[in-house]
Amino acid sequence: MNTNAQALHAQARRRGPALDVIVVGGGMVGAAAALALARAGFATALLEAREPAPWHAGDEVDLRVVGLAPSSIALLEDLDVWTSIRQARSGPYAHMHVWDAQSGASIDFDAADEGRQWLGYIVENNLVQWQLWQALEPAGVRRLCPAQVRGYEVREDRVQVELSEGEPLSARLLVAADGAGSRLRGMAGIDTHGRDYAQRAIVAHVATERAHQDTAWQRFLPTGPLALLPLADGRSSIVWSLPDDQAQRVLALDDAAFLAELGVASDFRLGPITATTSRAAFPLKLQLARSYQAERLLLLGDAAHAVHPLAGQGVNLGLRDIVELRDTLVAARDAGRDIAAAHVLRRYARRRRSADTLDALGFDALARIYAWQAPPWVAARAIGVRMLNRLAPFKRRIAAHAAGR
Repeated sequence: MNTNAQALHAQARRRGPALDVIVVGGGMVGAAAALALARAGFATALLEAREPAPWHAGDEVDLRVVGLAPSSIALLEDLDVWTSIRQARSGPYAHMHVWDAQSGASIDFDAADEGRQWLGYIVENNLVQWQLWQALEPAGVRRLCPAQVRGYEVREDRVQVELSEGEPLSARLLVAADGAGSRLRGMAGIDTHGRDYAQRAIVAHVATERAHQDTAWQRFLPTGPLALLPLADGRSSIVWSLPDDQAQRVLALDDAAFLAELGVASDFRLGPITATTSRAAFPLKLQLARSYQAERLLLLGDAAHAVHPLAGQGVNLGLRDIVELRDTLVAARDAGRDIAAAHVLRRYARRRRSADTLDALGFDALARIYAWQAPPWVAARAIGVRMLNRLAPFKRRIAAHAAGR
């Protein structure tokens, strides 16, 4: 073997098999992105630090759940995983009732008004992640786990990723789907802006005297929103946003005191709360990346945007990012362009950053509006909510947007 051939062979060994895309982060959004890109014909690798715990039907329902909108379900159907998720354990809801604790003003959404059977499904995070994870290798995704990125280097036509262990990988595009604390985003020098809500969301699953009626219930309290989301087993999953100090106090309550306080907070809409699982809490913040792209790198999901959970849209925004990313890369490939060219990445970044920012700021504005305590503002808010509830065209537009249409 001559010197040039040896050099080329050594370079090929360092680079490993040819890849189009490396996705870093194997949560719901990262795994779905890798699967979607592989199904679209891109040679894809997924790097994840920890393999997800297997999901079993006999296990307790995961405390972290997601409300999947029709747009998200359509993507999961396209990836051939939705049927298995739906049949495993999912809670459909056909109605949503939102009301203000201070004024009593409420707004209702009904799937029948949209010509649909369901508004969405409440599904466990780890069920979705596990089903996606199982589909990766059959689709041709090169799955590396455990794997951690030590750094990366942009070259003329590729990006080389250095791992904490093992040989480096290279691909034309690097996708950061490694969460709100994204290390890759930091490596790329992309800043974020937003605000800390100084709140925590308490999550648990509870049993109630009355059935949840296939309805997602949300009450806006002076301290923050409380949601009761319908689970497949008849219980409700709660997401209760409270200031940090109050969240700590509520977490420390014994079960009897917790059930009593939660009953009052929910206005006993489903009757007394009769049982609860263990509780957990996570901090709330608004965080938006100042850019969704760097050279041969894109941000996806929470690495790009972390939003208030009051509208239940965080994961849905991430899954919409995937559809835009897939379609953008397919269009570039079919036109014979470099899929990671700056103008290609700019198209994805411009469209998704605009949409995500509008949604994130909308959720933030809603949180601010419901935090108003002065009687004149409460009265004005009540008038606005009651008017909106009577204006069917505006309600349909809100419902359509939440559905991803």
